Amino acid sequence: MPNPLFFASLSIPLIAIPLLYWVYTNPKNKYKQTNLVLYVHDYLTGDDKSAMTVAGKDGPTTSIMHFGTLLAHDDPVTVGPDPESEKVGRAQGMYINSQLDGKALYLIFSVMFTEGEYKGSTLEIQGADPFVLKEREFSVVSGTGYFRFVRGYGIMTTEFLDIPNLRAIIKLNITGTLSVLTGNVLQSLFFTRHNISLS
Repeated sequence: MPNPLFFASLSIPLIAIPLLYWVYTNPKNKYKQTNLVLYVHDYLTGDDKSAMTVAGKDGPTTSIMHFGTLLAHDDPVTVGPDPESEKVGRAQGMYINSQLDGKALYLIFSVMFTEGEYKGSTLEIQGADPFVLKEREFSVVSGTGYFRFVRGYGIMTTEFLDIPNLRAIIKLNITGTLSVLTGNVLQSLFFTRHNISLS
């Protein structure tokens, strides 16, 4: 007599394939778009210093304006350009001067929300920052919490720049798309298939 588990295992794809097809083809289930405007306060000097050079051709004293210099940062993130405006999180990560003439950075950091509607969630940002341009586009490559399964992009502009003192305020205009139901269905199928409990 055939094993009943054999027939049960055959039924999973028969249920999952039509369900996934419906999720991907039903426009109501596809996407939820979120738009955010945030300000990152990146200061390499002063009492409110939030970033420091960790490596470069002359060691940690190398200016970030020189090719190959690596910097770590833990910058405040606010809802407005004023440093005293409401704080919603921190931008934590690193960037490296990645252009031979020193006029562009490569960024990789997390926006970690500590207050407000998205508290406990993160957005993962990466991309080139040719800071001599007025506007620069970057990628939103992932996220956690509310932003799980997010993908998107952002436009970065410099609101304030003090090169001699290495202090800047950067505006991030972020557009993220969440495939909400698709993500929940895929996550549910994965956890069920691998017998993982979320409780």
